[in-house]
Amino acid sequence: MGAFNFDTSARSALGLVRSDNEDSALVTERLIAVADGMGGHAAGEIASKIAITTLHALAPVLTDTTIDSDSIEDLLLHSLHTIDLNISEYVKEAIDLKGMGTTLTALLINAQTIALLHVGDSRCYRLRANTLEQLSNDHTVIQELLDQGSISSVEALNHPQRSVLTQALMGDGNTDPILQVYEAKEGDRYMLCSDGLSSILTEKEIKALLKTGDKDAAVKALIDATYINGAPDNVTILIADVTRKEVSANQLLGAAQ
Repeated sequence: MGAFNFDTSARSALGLVRSDNEDSALVTERLIAVADGMGGHAAGEIASKIAITTLHALAPVLTDTTIDSDSIEDLLLHSLHTIDLNISEYVKEAIDLKGMGTTLTALLINAQTIALLHVGDSRCYRLRANTLEQLSNDHTVIQELLDQGSISSVEALNHPQRSVLTQALMGDGNTDPILQVYEAKEGDRYMLCSDGLSSILTEKEIKALLKTGDKDAAVKALIDATYINGAPDNVTILIADVTRKEVSANQLLGAAQ
């Protein structure tokens, strides 16, 4: 029986308002990731590019099947510190970019498990049979208020702080990441996306389009839906089916290209 792989379709689109793409993404057969930069001017795209290219450089080690599972998970978690350090080093040379940062949401297949590494509000969803579940937890002021019961989900929709992050990779060492580990199951469909999608479409709308059998068609339908709704932000979508088939992939998208 073959090892698990991700069979992935991906696209990063500019949207209808922004002039630059601050999203970056990575697609390999066992490691996929989305990063959404912030900071204005060129800073956001630089930060997301650093995150994704750093993870890409670490991919050969992170996907090394000769390393035991616990060590791989530790290495994946430590990759955030490497990214944060690389952002810090960049800002030292370009002080005007201080304050730039990025989200990062990544999935790594390791033997019989899938590890989710997450900072910020880019999301990870899993479609298993007919059940869609958001696996990532947004690191935002709004999510904290929702968790505390201080506001309702309806109030959250138009809250003035709905886009304020409580965690991001900014080169300051202030992230507190959690690695979530799930059982790998053939036929599961995962989606990673920037908030250019999740802030525009409802979970019901996402589920209906994600269930489209063909991954390429599902990506196109989701992107098209954001454009129909004004696409005020960059939108990046990775749809990955878990398979035991042989897959070969090595792609950088968005600002990381």
